[in-house]
Amino acid sequence: MFTANLLLFLPAAIALIIAPGPDSLYVLARGIGQGRRAGVISAFGTCTGLLVHTTAAALGLAVLLQTSVIAYLVVKFAGATYLLYLGVRTLLTKQSFSITTAATRPSVARMYLQGMLTNVLNPKVALFFVAFLPQFVDQRSGMVALQMLTLGLLFAGLGLLYLLLVAALSGSLGALLQRRPAWANRLRWMTGSVLIGLGLRLAIPDRR
Repeated sequence: MFTANLLLFLPAAIALIIAPGPDSLYVLARGIGQGRRAGVISAFGTCTGLLVHTTAAALGLAVLLQTSVIAYLVVKFAGATYLLYLGVRTLLTKQSFSITTAATRPSVARMYLQGMLTNVLNPKVALFFVAFLPQFVDQRSGMVALQMLTLGLLFAGLGLLYLLLVAALSGSLGALLQRRPAWANRLRWMTGSVLIGLGLRLAIPDRR
């Protein structure tokens, strides 16, 4: 069952990762403003933040999901509601693609910490992991914490690969998205549709 969930998780995770969001825009801005090296360091920092959220979600939710059916249902439907909200808001957002760059180049440690804190201190990321990961966990097979950690590590690993690519192509990618805003708009619609689909799937009662 977990293997089947994993096959569903991978395309959903990839679709969400490649959509323009705070993390990719942050890395892109660093890469354009301070060079590819700064973008790469920021990518590692950002994905470290993803690991923090993954660990917190896995350890905190695992106990609830394993010991309480009511808690499982609360998390399930709260997560579905939140994903649907994110999806609708994403589809309705009319913001154009833009980034800001800085002229100064901070130290390696500072760029790494800034990337990590940008992610860790974003409560929306924590809420997203609480809503996203549980729907791909098979509660009946046990080892809920291990399943969530596995999913979170996969998400962070895929995210790191993508952000490293963003950093490497930061100059040309930034110019492309600014020159062709329709591309960013298509990615926004794809992300919103995926989030709504995930929310609807999560709201469907499990077959026992």
